[in-house]
Parts: sequence; C-alpha cells; structure tokens
Amino acid sequence: MERYARLFLVLLCTIFVQVAVAQVLDGDEQNSLDDFQSMQGAPERFEVFFGSVNRYNTNSAYDWLDTVKVYLSNAEKTKDTFAVRLYKVMQAQLYNDLGEFDKSTALAKELHSELDSLDSDSRKIVLNVLDNNYANLQLFDKQIEIRKQKREMGITENVAFYDIYSNLGLYRKARNQYIMEVKPTIADNDSYGLAKYHGKVGNYLRLDNSAPTALSELKKAKAYLDVYLNDISKPKSEQQLFESDLLKAEIEGNIAKCHVMLGEYEEAIPLLENSIEVLDNSPKNIHQNEVVENTLYLADANLQLENFRAAKQKLDIEFDNITVLHSIKRNSLLAEFYDKVENYRNAATYYKRNERIKDSLAQKQSALIKQQLVTIVANEDLENSQRLIDEQKRINELARSEMKAKDERINLVFISLIFTLLGFAGLVYAYLKSIKNQRLIAEQKHIIENALIEKDSLLKEIHHRVKNNLQMVSSLLSLQTKNTRSKSAIEALEEGKSRVKAMALIHQKLYQNDDLSVIEMQGYIESLINSVQSVYKKGGHNINITIDAEGTELDIDRAIPFGLILNELVSNSFKYAFPENDDDGKIYIHLRKNGDQGYFEYTDNGVGLPEDTDHHTHSSMGIRLINRLVNQLQSKLNIDKNVDGVRFWFNFS
Repeated sequence: MERYARLFLVLLCTIFVQVAVAQVLDGDEQNSLDDFQSMQGAPERFEVFFGSVNRYNTNSAYDWLDTVKVYLSNAEKTKDTFAVRLYKVMQAQLYNDLGEFDKSTALAKELHSELDSLDSDSRKIVLNVLDNNYANLQLFDKQIEIRKQKREMGITENVAFYDIYSNLGLYRKARNQYIMEVKPTIADNDSYGLAKYHGKVGNYLRLDNSAPTALSELKKAKAYLDVYLNDISKPKSEQQLFESDLLKAEIEGNIAKCHVMLGEYEEAIPLLENSIEVLDNSPKNIHQNEVVENTLYLADANLQLENFRAAKQKLDIEFDNITVLHSIKRNSLLAEFYDKVENYRNAATYYKRNERIKDSLAQKQSALIKQQLVTIVANEDLENSQRLIDEQKRINELARSEMKAKDERINLVFISLIFTLLGFAGLVYAYLKSIKNQRLIAEQKHIIENALIEKDSLLKEIHHRVKNNLQMVSSLLSLQTKNTRSKSAIEALEEGKSRVKAMALIHQKLYQNDDLSVIEMQGYIESLINSVQSVYKKGGHNINITIDAEGTELDIDRAIPFGLILNELVSNSFKYAFPENDDDGKIYIHLRKNGDQGYFEYTDNGVGLPEDTDHHTHSSMGIRLINRLVNQLQSKLNIDKNVDGVRFWFNFS
C-alpha cells in the first residue's frame, strides 16, 4: 500500500507541474505583444520578440509588423541608429515569417552590409533569415555564400548541401549526404537528436516514394522522441517543450502521409488533423508548407473514403504563398473530386489548369536545376578539396613527428641524407599538387563562365519575347482602333497602345544592353518621346523638349513605372498644354539618382492646370494612374500651381 501511495503522490505532482507550466506558457503567449510594448527600450523589446516561445498565438504577424513599424519610425525620427538596426532585424524576421521573402531579403541585405556594427545575436538572426529566404527563392548559390559566412563566424561548423539537394528533388542524394554528415555527430544517449535524425531520414525516404521503409524510420523517430519526453531526470525549458511538440507534429504528419501512400486512409486522418492543428500555431514560416501539404493529404484521404464534404472543405482553404507543386496536387484532387460527384465540366477545368502549369514548369525547371547544380557541385567540390588538403596536412604533421623521433637515433650522415630526400620529395609533391589544383580551378571557372553566359542568353531571350508579345498587343489595339467609330473609344485605345509601347520599350532596351539589370534612362526617355510623338501626329513636333537624365540608370522595377508616368505626362502636354500654338512650347524633364536617393521633375510652359485641379486629380484616368505609379515607387506626387504651365515632381528611393 505504501508503494502505491508514493506512486499516486508522484502522479499528482507531475499533473500539478504540467498544469502550472501550461498556465505559464498560456500567460506568456497571450501577453507577449503587451510585454513587448511595455518595455522601455529597443534592446528589451528585441529580447522579448525573439525570446517569446510562440509570439503569434494571440496576435498575428501583421499585428507585430504594424507595432514594430511604429517603433522603427520613432527611432528614425530621433536618429537612434542602434534602435533602428534592432527594429529592422525584427522587421526582416516578420516578413520572413509572413512568406514575403523579397521584402525580407531586401531588409536583411541592407543589414548584412552593416554586419560589423551589429551585435552577435543580430548577426546570427540576419544570416539565418537570408539563408531561409534564399532557400525559398531558390537562389541556392547565394544561400551557400551565406552558409560559408556562418561557418567563418562560428555559427555553423560546415557548409551543408543535403537540404539544397532536397529542394531540387534529389532526395536520395540528400539522404545519403545527411546520413554521412549528421549521424557521426549524434551521441547514442541523445534521444532528441536521434528523433530528429530518424525523422529526417524517414521523410527523405517518403519523398523518394519508399513509403514502407520511411514508415519504419518515422516510427523509430517517434519512439526516440517519446523516450526524451518521458525522461523526468532531465529538466526541460519552455522552448525545448515547444520545439518537441512541433517535432512530434512533423513526425506524425509524415507517418500519416505514408499511410495515405499505402492506402491506409483511416489511420492517417486523426494524425493529419492533430499535426495541422499544432504546426498551424508555429511562429516559424518553415512549417507553412507542411501545413499545406498535410491539408492536401487529409483531403485526399477523405476523398478516397468518399467523405466528399470533408474533402471539399479542405480543398477550399485558401493558403498564402502556395508552391507550384502544391497547386498541381490541389488541382488534381479537385478534378478527382468533381469526377467522383459526376461534375465533369469542372473536372475538365482543373485538368486543363494542371496541364498549363506543368507545361510552364517543364520549360523553366530544367534550366533552373541545371544552373543551380553547376553552382552547388562546384562549391561542394571546393569544400571536399579543402577537407582533403586539411586531412593531408594533419597526416603529414604526424609523419614528420614520427620521423623526427626515429631520426634522433640515427647517424648524422643518414639524418642529413634523409632530410635532403624528404625536402626534394616535398618540393615535387607541392609542385604536382599545385598543377592539379590550378587545373581544377580552371575547369570550375570554365563551368561557371559557361553557366553565366547561358543565363544571360536566356534572360535576353525572355526580354525579347516579352517585347514581341507587347508589340503584338499594340498591333491588336491598332487593329481595334480601325474597327471602332466612337471617338472616345479610339482615344482610349490609343492611350492604351501608348502605354503598352512604353513597357515594350523597356524590354527592348534591356535585351539590347550588355548589362541586363539596369536601363540607361537618357536614351530610353528620348526613344519614349519619339514613340509618343508618332501617336499624336498633329501635335508635339514643334515643342522644345529638354531631357536631363544623362548617366542615370534604373532597374526594371523602377524603370517601368517611370516610363508609364512619362508617357502620361508627355501625352497630356501634347494634348492639352498648347491648344492654339506649340511653337514656343517647352518641356523640361529632369531625373537624377545618387545612391539610395532619387529626384524626378517634369515641367511645361503650357496653359497650366484648370482651377478645379483637385477635382480632376481624382477623376482623370491619367492623373490617377500617375498617382498609383508614384505610390508604387513609395513616394508622393507633388503638383506645383505657382508657376507658368505645370510642374510635377517627387523624390524616390
């Protein structure tokens, strides 16, 4: 009886501790944003933000983003550079968590350029964010550079390639590399490490369509995780418990997907539902793809069991940033659903969607994989070469030590002779090794140069085709104009044609340039004005136009809005600024960009704007379009009414 009483007391204590921990966790999750706002300085807020176990449990990432933006704005106003950097680190992490990888990368690259001025925690976060962003953007060469920098800073021990091979669909190669690199680093008594290891190996086997073998590995991973969680001799922090729950949800989700692949649908459904519920509350964006994939497998299992309503509910869920492969799987399941309910028209629609997606993917994927593999293999070979050199150095040092101990017992004459021979052999070895390394470097350089040439050719071809397609759109608009009698419709079609030509001219300039990343704006503006003049044949030919944009270059994201803005402004001047006589007409265009700051100004000496300018600003299609384009450049349009004619200007970055 005494023994049972002790067991009962231990059980009660365990339940009490778990309830207390759960309450502490719930209180922390519910008040994490409030705690963040109650802190007095940026360092304290930084610690709360990255120290919160699950910061999105109560408040969404968008709520956090709005709050951080307010503090960032205040820090910029007070010119507190240290606080500005900390808030930008948080902002980069938030964009990454939201799946807005382009925005996150832009911020992280800005911080990366000031890496020496950041503290060690901020450096680690910035490099990890860039690592994750480049993986999601499939920029694996840049991802490898970041990982090398992490190794140099002591954040990671070596440069891993297995996850990159997995992203490229080479699951068997990824699994072999993962086993070779990770297995030797895990201790036999490290239950949590063994759970992660077998879970990863099992997932690679599942992705390689080896469901039975994968199921065995995944069950082994779950068993190790249960051992870790049930070991009360080792206290666990909140963070460790939270990460264990996430790992368990990942493993159970992968076990369930194996059951679906094996046709065991009823066993899969509860595991998938539990996995989705846990992973959906994770603050890490890396679990979003798993939530989407588990949801699709859950829909598949319900569909096979003819639970049509449950299957359709899962397929109707709208996810942000869904991948192409997930879109294909979702379309396939929707087509199968409509087939089963005998709605063949809808089924055909989703089959056709998949065919279009697969055709587009087939054209792009081979070139992408070829380019990325060249970079990865080159880097991997360099890494392996360095490891062999280091190992050879270690072996040589050991040999020299042994030889020195033996040589002390040999005659001086023999010692001199041996050292002479060793010196000569070392020179020959170094010479041969140098020739081999030079040949290897030359071969790798040749591979990389060929890859870059192929990339430039593909980009030029893409810009050429886009320009041809836009010219076809312009021709269609011209054809429509000839078949239209309404004057207002003809004017609208001509304006649309002019805008299409402005965009087509951007792509023409790009594929004609040696540098495909920027456009020289002086020549572009001159060509654009000639194009506009060809549309307005009765006006604009006597106007004196001055263009001051020499030496200014813009990337395509800025050049297209600028081209459309100029198209609208010049067209408006030709149509309205000189209604009676344009002999004394003047137009001045000024565009400059120094570093991160730019300035644009457009003036003419025409009749100016009417008195009801504010009304026209909101009703005119052209002015509304200009305002939206300026907003796209993250700026605000200014209209000066205090000069003769009209003046438009704005700053941009």
